[in-house]
Amino acid sequence: MITDKNSYLCKQNKLKMKRKLLLIVCCLVGMIAAAQHVIIVKKGDAQSLLDAIAEANQWNEHPDADRLFILIPNGFYDLGETVLTRISGHNIALIGQNMEGVVIQNKPDVKTESISKTAIFQNRGTNNYYQDMTLKNALDYYVSEPDGRAVTLQDKGTRTICNRVRMLSYQDTYYSDNDKCQNYMQDTEIHGTIDFICGAGDVWFERCKIVTEKRSLDGSGINIITATRTSETPWGYVFSHCTIENDVSAFNYGRSWHTNPRCVWMYTTLLTPDKLVPTRFDAKGMKTSLNYFKEYRTTDANGCDISPKSNVVTFTLRDDTQPFEAETMMTVDEARQYTLKNVFGTWQPDKVLKKLERTGRKLKKQYKLY
Repeated sequence: MITDKNSYLCKQNKLKMKRKLLLIVCCLVGMIAAAQHVIIVKKGDAQSLLDAIAEANQWNEHPDADRLFILIPNGFYDLGETVLTRISGHNIALIGQNMEGVVIQNKPDVKTESISKTAIFQNRGTNNYYQDMTLKNALDYYVSEPDGRAVTLQDKGTRTICNRVRMLSYQDTYYSDNDKCQNYMQDTEIHGTIDFICGAGDVWFERCKIVTEKRSLDGSGINIITATRTSETPWGYVFSHCTIENDVSAFNYGRSWHTNPRCVWMYTTLLTPDKLVPTRFDAKGMKTSLNYFKEYRTTDANGCDISPKSNVVTFTLRDDTQPFEAETMMTVDEARQYTLKNVFGTWQPDKVLKKLERTGRKLKKQYKLY
């Protein structure tokens, strides 16, 4: 009898301990959630979005500030002619409800078209994160031809991560405007016609969808995807396992801007291989012979390797100096050098992305953004 009573009391004490531990864990979780600075944007309210960014810039003015989250519900956020909205704070995460549902648009006057005057967002911070949104620059491109420079994200910061961000424009859609930057994009979609992925620094594009629009209203002309101006970083633009979607105008992978540009396309899928020009890169648009433009293991929509064994191109520089020849196909040894560790060193953007995506998923559930 005594033994049974002792056993019963022992079990009750264990249950009490479990309840206390569970209560402590719940309290800790609640404290962590409360400690995170979260700003909720009003659905479809452009001014609320701008106010949230201004508040985040103030809170996270210091580079060592804790991570701050801006949650954006599905809706159309019309910024009108507002340009260059600065995100100057650090460690800011802008997370939308989903990529198709959150549309942030501006429409600059055609008279102000410029690579430096039209961007929706101008990122100036470090370690900022963009997820699940569409950035649309609605400048009237076909009216403003031949120049219709309309940027969605002008990035003067570094260690920026874009995860499932759709960027809609025509010329200069994405602009990495920092000679020393390290940026990472994953499962992101970028549309354009000419030089629509342009700039400096080391930028890695993983599983991104590249969509070329009509070069002109009648579809004539050739699209140019990239224009790099690598100067102070060793790797330049790296496209890994990306898909190029093209329906109308022919296209090439890119051309040099200036300095020592570098751009490689690895394991690319072409949905319309016949639209890729034979030289594969812009043979007449290079501005410097000090470039490294390469391709490795390109496939068609069925996964068949369509890369030629060799592709020696005679490039004519735009300043009419002596033409030069270059092999644009990478060797196996060259391709092996392109790893996230080699390109970014101690920074591990893929792991940072996974962590922020998990946190974002929890916050969306907590604030009913699903």
